[in-house]
Amino acid sequence: MDQTVDAAIEQTTALATNTASEIKTMFHLDELATYFTWGNLAKVITSLLAIFTFWLLYRIIRELVKKGAEKNFQKRTVTIITKAISYCFYVIIVMYILELFGIKLSAIWGAAGIAGVAIGFAAQTSVSNLISGLFVLTEKTMKIGDFIEVDEVSGTIDSVGLLAVKIHTLDNQVIRIPNSSIINTKLKNYSTNNYRRYVFELCVDYSTDLDKALEILKTVPAKCPTVITDMADYAPNAVCTGLGDSGVDMNLIVWCERKNFLQTKNDVCIKTLQTLDEAGINIPYNRMDVTLLSDKTVPSALYK
Repeated sequence: MDQTVDAAIEQTTALATNTASEIKTMFHLDELATYFTWGNLAKVITSLLAIFTFWLLYRIIRELVKKGAEKNFQKRTVTIITKAISYCFYVIIVMYILELFGIKLSAIWGAAGIAGVAIGFAAQTSVSNLISGLFVLTEKTMKIGDFIEVDEVSGTIDSVGLLAVKIHTLDNQVIRIPNSSIINTKLKNYSTNNYRRYVFELCVDYSTDLDKALEILKTVPAKCPTVITDMADYAPNAVCTGLGDSGVDMNLIVWCERKNFLQTKNDVCIKTLQTLDEAGINIPYNRMDVTLLSDKTVPSALYK
């Protein structure tokens, strides 16, 4: 009886030993046990502390840059800057973790360099627009809602991106302007300043008393509600600019608020014509005399 019990115990012990050995082999417990040392534990703790320090520095730097950028840049530009800082943080953390696992980065950098060259040749235009977009965002020459003109295309800005600027024209067409075009051509921003100047060009007859004509023109701005007349820096004026084919060329120069520009153009044109007409000043224009000829008066040679 005792021998039977002892044999059963020995079989159970052997089975448990074999099972434990198989479990160790399956899950590589012996190999894992070699990694769980005090030295490796210190490395893990140090790595976690380093990652936490990187994260803390990242948050501090991001907040400081964000507060400084909000004072000098538009909201969209601030968002792009903060995203760039976040991407740099992610890259640094990934590189650090790869170093912890003993992965050499030299091969990765080599492959990245080759890939970068290939991508650069394949996307020269996009890279040019991307770099130009950084200049557009940092120069602060425009913002959403401004009315601009680039390469004879004008419209109101809907969005300013890293690759292009989207505008809608006066007839409500959406146009995408690459940032490289904005950098390489002349940009007109009609919304930067609060006041705009309007020059109304006209011509008077050579027989006109020019001093009288100038004095009469100077009375026109007072008849236009949107024209600025009470600010010395934006005072209206009338000048002779030259001698034309049909008469003396003159300019009536007025200033107005940007929002009233179209109304000002309309008022100045109407009031100028009315005022000159009331003063009896003639505005010359080209004329064409047409004579209708009957069959009897036209020489027969003209029909040949």
